[in-house]
Amino acid sequence: MQSSRPIILVIPCYNEENRLPLAEFETFFRQSRDTKILFVNDGSKDGTQHVLDELAASYPHACATLHLTTNVGKAEAVRQGFQQAFLAIPQSVGYWDADLATPFAELELLHTALWRNSDLLMVMGSRVRMLGRVVDRKALRHYLGRVIATAVAHTLDASTYDTQCGAKLFRVTDRVRRVFSRPFLTRWLFDVEILARFARDSRLGGLPGLEEIVYELPLHQWCDVPGSKVHPMDFFRALYQLIRIRSVYHKSAPKLDELDELALLKQTVSRPINKAA
Repeated sequence: MQSSRPIILVIPCYNEENRLPLAEFETFFRQSRDTKILFVNDGSKDGTQHVLDELAASYPHACATLHLTTNVGKAEAVRQGFQQAFLAIPQSVGYWDADLATPFAELELLHTALWRNSDLLMVMGSRVRMLGRVVDRKALRHYLGRVIATAVAHTLDASTYDTQCGAKLFRVTDRVRRVFSRPFLTRWLFDVEILARFARDSRLGGLPGLEEIVYELPLHQWCDVPGSKVHPMDFFRALYQLIRIRSVYHKSAPKLDELDELALLKQTVSRPINKAA
C-alpha cells in the first residue's frame, strides 16, 4: 500500500458486515485529506470482505484493505496491519474500532496531542466521564473495566487509567516498529502488552520511560455500540493474561537478539521516519 498521507489508521474487522457504520465511513472518506484507512479483514465468515472491497473501490484515495485468510484475533490483525502500513512510511500509524465507538472527530485531537510534544511516541484515547464529555458506557462494562484498569496499572507499575479504549495513535519511529515486530502473547490485552514492551525496552535499554513517551487523552465523545465481541467472561481471561504479561515482560535478562536490537535503538531512538513512499 502506497501513501503520502501523514496518518494511516488500521481498523481490524471480524464479521462486521452488519455493524460497519458505512455512512460515517463514506463521509470521512469524502472529507479525508491527511488520513488513509487500512481495513484488516480478520478471516471474516460473513460478507465483510465484499463490503470492504466495495469501499476500497469507491474511495481508493482514502481506503485500502488487507484480507487475512484465517481468523488470527484482534492483536495479530492489528499487528499485521501495522506491518503493512509501515511500508508506506507515514508519519503516524494508529488503530481504531470498526464500530466507531470513538468518532472520527477525536482523531484530530489525538494527532495534535501526539505532535505537540516531540518526546511522545503514543497517544491513547481514554474514556473518562467528566462534565462536558459524552462517554456512554454500560454500567457493568464500566465497573469491570475499572477493576481491570487497576490490575493493569499494577502490572505495568504505571498510572494508566484506560488502556482498553480502541483509539490509539503512534509516531512512526524505529522504537515503535520494534514494538510491533513480534506477535503478541495475548489476543485481547495487546494494548497492555504494547505498553509492557515499551516499559521493558526502557528498563533494559536505558530508553525514555512510559511517563515520557505515552500520553492519555480524555475523549470528548465515546458511545458503547451494541454487538461488541467483548463479554463479561473476558474479565476472568484478562486477569490471567495480565499475570502472563507481567511474568514475561518483567524478566530481568533479554535474549541475545533483543540486546542487539536495544543497542541499535539507543542509537536511533529519536529518529522519526517521515519519508513519504
